[in-house]
Amino acid sequence: MTAFPFIHVSFALAGEAERRGWDAFVRDVFAPVTMYEVLTTPDAERLGLHRHQTLLAIGNTVVYAAAPAGAGLSTDSAIGNMLRALASQNAWIGIAIGVADLDTARAWVRERGWLSQSYPLLEDRYFLLDRSETLGMRLEFLAGALDNDPRLKAGWDPLWWRDAHPLGLEGLQSIGVSTGSLAAARAIFGEKLGWREIATRTLPEARCASFLVGDAVVEAMEPVDPQSPLADHARAVRGIWCLTFQVRSASAAAACLAAKGFALIGDRDRRFAIDPAQAFGRLLWFTDERVAGYPPIPIPHRVDRFAQLA
Repeated sequence: MTAFPFIHVSFALAGEAERRGWDAFVRDVFAPVTMYEVLTTPDAERLGLHRHQTLLAIGNTVVYAAAPAGAGLSTDSAIGNMLRALASQNAWIGIAIGVADLDTARAWVRERGWLSQSYPLLEDRYFLLDRSETLGMRLEFLAGALDNDPRLKAGWDPLWWRDAHPLGLEGLQSIGVSTGSLAAARAIFGEKLGWREIATRTLPEARCASFLVGDAVVEAMEPVDPQSPLADHARAVRGIWCLTFQVRSASAAAACLAAKGFALIGDRDRRFAIDPAQAFGRLLWFTDERVAGYPPIPIPHRVDRFAQLA
């Protein structure tokens, strides 16, 4: 098995006002720890980052939304154009995973028939695989740990969200990826990337196969109904469809969020989500149901166990 540490999950928003709104939403729902912000400082502009983003840690999960900024507001900016293209309803950019050595990782993906992509001046920090190669979920291969990563600091306690926060949040259960075929997901995630398949199950909307990605789970979701929103996503958007968080009690978590004024969809006693209209078009599920075969949550975050790429 190829065990990459899971670094973060991200998506794009069209503008700075929306991005700030998302950050406020996440703080209201999850009470995250702010790692750092990427802003249009002279150094960021020199590196061609061309965006604003705030990395937010929720237990052992890091999530952020990025919006074009500075030079990224120009149509001459590759990063700005990418963010604008992905800033659509219920679209995500993808996930970042850690590697010990970028040159070794680049060779590893070339052996699998893929081309690595890098932005100028950032080649020594990370490289990307095109979303079209990985079921619409962009993979970012990142060298080493993130700056100021609280998950690696002494005293970091991801169980605070379970024991002290009213949501009773145990952690990220899975990252759901839409697919027209579980066979295609197994070919990419299982055979080419070497992620171990750990579970299968059927949800009301999907037949699912789950894969362990170091310290996270990616769940491929094949629509049950070919006319469903999930099926539309698999055809037209592709990639990450949802995030699912595990909580101690679904009903207690639902009551907490309803008291904050959020509209909820699904079964409040088992598996529910915040209405995407209030979650910036993103689907965030909460459940207290365990999945047979999944590792215990929270999975410890470790970057000293990078994949041995062969």
